[in-house]
Amino acid sequence: MKNKLLLTLSVLSLQAALAQSNCATAVPVTAGLTVVPTISGTPHTTFCNTGDPATAANWYVYTPSQTYSVTISTDLQVNLNGDTRFSVYSGNCGSLTCVTGDDDSGNLGNPSYLSVADFVAAAGTTYYIAFDNNWSDNGFTFSLIENEFVPPPPPFMTFTQQSISVAGGYQNCVVDMNGDYLDDIVSIAPNQVTVLRQIPNGGGFTTIQMSAPSTNFMPTWSVAAGDIDKDGKNDLLYGNGSGVAFMKQDAAGTGFTLMQGNEYVFSQRSNFIDLNNDGNLDAFVCHDVQPNVRYLNDGNGNFSFSQGGIGDFPSGGNYGSIFVDYDNDGDQDLFIAKCRGGASNAKVDELHRNDGNNTWTDVSVAAGMNEPSQSWSAAWADFDNDGDMDAMIGASSFADGGHKLRKNNGDGTFTDITVGSGLDTFPVTNIENNAHDYDNDGWVDIFMGSSTIMKNNGDWTFTPQGIIPTNGPIGDLNNDGFLDIQNGNQIYLANGNDNNWSKICLNGVQSNKNGIGARIEMHTASGMQIRDVRSGDGFRHMSSLNTHFGLGSNESIVKVVVKWPSGTIDELWGPEVNKAIILTEGQTLSTGGVSQDIVSIYPNPVRESLNIKADGFELDSYEIFDLTGKKILKGLVKNNTVNASNLTTGTYVAVIKTTDGKSKTAKFIKQ
Repeated sequence: MKNKLLLTLSVLSLQAALAQSNCATAVPVTAGLTVVPTISGTPHTTFCNTGDPATAANWYVYTPSQTYSVTISTDLQVNLNGDTRFSVYSGNCGSLTCVTGDDDSGNLGNPSYLSVADFVAAAGTTYYIAFDNNWSDNGFTFSLIENEFVPPPPPFMTFTQQSISVAGGYQNCVVDMNGDYLDDIVSIAPNQVTVLRQIPNGGGFTTIQMSAPSTNFMPTWSVAAGDIDKDGKNDLLYGNGSGVAFMKQDAAGTGFTLMQGNEYVFSQRSNFIDLNNDGNLDAFVCHDVQPNVRYLNDGNGNFSFSQGGIGDFPSGGNYGSIFVDYDNDGDQDLFIAKCRGGASNAKVDELHRNDGNNTWTDVSVAAGMNEPSQSWSAAWADFDNDGDMDAMIGASSFADGGHKLRKNNGDGTFTDITVGSGLDTFPVTNIENNAHDYDNDGWVDIFMGSSTIMKNNGDWTFTPQGIIPTNGPIGDLNNDGFLDIQNGNQIYLANGNDNNWSKICLNGVQSNKNGIGARIEMHTASGMQIRDVRSGDGFRHMSSLNTHFGLGSNESIVKVVVKWPSGTIDELWGPEVNKAIILTEGQTLSTGGVSQDIVSIYPNPVRESLNIKADGFELDSYEIFDLTGKKILKGLVKNNTVNASNLTTGTYVAVIKTTDGKSKTAKFIKQ
């Protein structure tokens, strides 16, 4: 802080002045102390504070050489028991505009009638300061302090509200319905699904009325979306208080066929997820009053029902299910935010580890996540960008404590870091919590209740930001790279900022069509961000299946890595920022999209050892992929060679990593 307040008596003589008659003859002042004589000049007719008109004023003029945060004050010991009032104007003497002013904000005296006001003084701008005699004609001393100007942070995000016309009572789904990777708005009614299909390039929406068979299981509690038959069009799951209904979209995209069982399911959160990793989307549904249920896909979009195995508490309490790879082993685990009043253990949260082949282990106690949170949903994301998923469990009641923030320790356990995070002082209970980067700064925020987004500051603290809309389904409804929000017949389009972004859209081949369950890594000069592709987060809504990354000021992307549920790993090097990127499973490496930075390898074709010529850099490790993008080998490069003897005959891509963190690529043939 630059503080030019001079406290010596010698300064007083430098800026002591005689009475000023009017604005035109105002005495120039700079930072420091100024002695004001008896007030006898001409007052202005407008005063920059409340109070009675004055009959006299003394005038001063101030022009800063650079922008400062300025404090003008008579709250000085020398003025004790005085009574002052002043106004600060900009403009010129013929046309003055109030900037600030004060009457009784001082602290000296009991009571104090001295004056203090702060304002931002722009470089080269002239300001007029008028002390009037509303309370006293007596002279006094005032200080002008120039503090370093720190620009305020830009507003978090603003949204433009736009009315839409949709029919139907269930308007909580924003997802692409026709395979063009543009987010549409889905509204569900008996015998009909209305889709507001997004027109490319921000052109608005086209209304499509789609027929739907009658069902008594409307989505009163939740809705999920995913392509259950791999035809390129997303289908719907209705979670009802009595059961579950599946709506399969027809090939023409004009209607749905119904699949509905007779099982009683008091549905809460529902999800599409490939539970047994066979490449087909299954369904998971939280059961409020019994153990949870699963629907396994036979590969043709038909489901078989089973109950139990992932959340078996007899009286349920299962509310907010979210699939997340918390242990970074390549498969999706399950966290259940639970809620039940009183002393019932049905309110104790559960974390289930995926052990493969649709088998699961309850690791809640070992991980430190078995808490009575009374929560309807949890927001999971890598809040500190360290490569693993953290959790915020939102409280729907404070009877068992408030919102909880949990840092992933990277060893299967979590640490409570709620205190001091800002979430500990957020006073509103709510049922909807989701995690997205709303301002595209590269840090994932949390959308909570009371129209509040908790902005992630990047240091495990969150600042509440009030916005216009309440929580709802999230997607990019005008394809501008910023996330928008729907609430019933209103959409709220983010107005954007200067931050860059990337949107990854997946097309599964061996994996499920949507790539649900994939882990996506976004590598930039700032480091790595991760996302898990999910169908169903928060409690009730279905948000976009496209994966959104804010890039902040990064103007380039080093690479995008997609780790598919099938085990295939695709790497795309150097894609453009501010673009939607469609990645098809297994095609990135084979199309030469890995890198433009090539190393020399020989012999090629190779039988035993692959030699690497690396002029100008030191080699560290290697990964070898087949042309589907599946990783075959990895290890350290020793003596600039890689043992390729165990590879079968075929064509491969070698990704060679250097000690400075860069990667080089080359294609070779194994004989």
